[in-house]
Amino acid sequence: MTRLTLPRDRYLDLSTPQVMGILNVTPDSFSDGGQHNSLDNAVNRALTMLEQGATIIDVGGESTRPGADDVAEQEELQRVVPVIKAIRERSDCVISIDTSKAGVMTAAVQAGADIINDVRALQEPGALSAAASAQVPVCIMHMRGQPRSMQNAPDYHDVTKEVGTFLQERARQCIEAGISKTNIIIDPGFGFGKSLQHNYQLLSELEQLQRLGYPVLTGLSRKSMFGKLLNRDADQRLSASLAGALICMQKGARIVRVHDVQETTDIVKVFQATQAPLQVQD
Repeated sequence: MTRLTLPRDRYLDLSTPQVMGILNVTPDSFSDGGQHNSLDNAVNRALTMLEQGATIIDVGGESTRPGADDVAEQEELQRVVPVIKAIRERSDCVISIDTSKAGVMTAAVQAGADIINDVRALQEPGALSAAASAQVPVCIMHMRGQPRSMQNAPDYHDVTKEVGTFLQERARQCIEAGISKTNIIIDPGFGFGKSLQHNYQLLSELEQLQRLGYPVLTGLSRKSMFGKLLNRDADQRLSASLAGALICMQKGARIVRVHDVQETTDIVKVFQATQAPLQVQD
């Protein structure tokens, strides 16, 4: 059984896929920017997602959409720390902090976060050391370039192989820094420095990343890879997002990071029924 070791003698079972609900406390995220950047709105949204079946709430205070500007550390701290504290006061759920800054990682874990989710794979100054010191699970993601410029003609010879090589090397460095191998999650980074073709190749070959030996997290929810394919705005990509989540689970993803928690939870239940049909009762 695959499980993550969390603070306060808790565990997260990854033998079945888990739903991570996205909680952006930012004014400018691509799909829901500004909707949850007040404390009450953020906490209410988190509690709603938990009621709908999310097992992880992913709190982020800096948009990483293409072209996004950087956010100062102090501003990011002011956005995320009160929200994490407030959620922790109301729930013993799993909370992840979506950040690349060492100072935010440390403060967020002290406030009650259980997982560090870093789109820059702990490559920013002090991040690897901060994550190792925190002794919590980490999710390392592949991104070519930086959010401002990552979509400027990304180029790969073999995108799945190159993403896998990067993630394997970063995982090795995490282990050398003192992070337990059993607490490392990998994310191929759909939409982060990849063309439309790259994204769909990654999706079709996702099972190759599972063979690296780490739980795979995927985040396709409402992304432009669906918008460009279907000519749909972000708020019209639900069915495509659900299809993407199901394909990811079929190819071995253990965590799916989504905006639409209730609908994705239904998909997970249907998927699980096909994995253990004898347990389904009339």
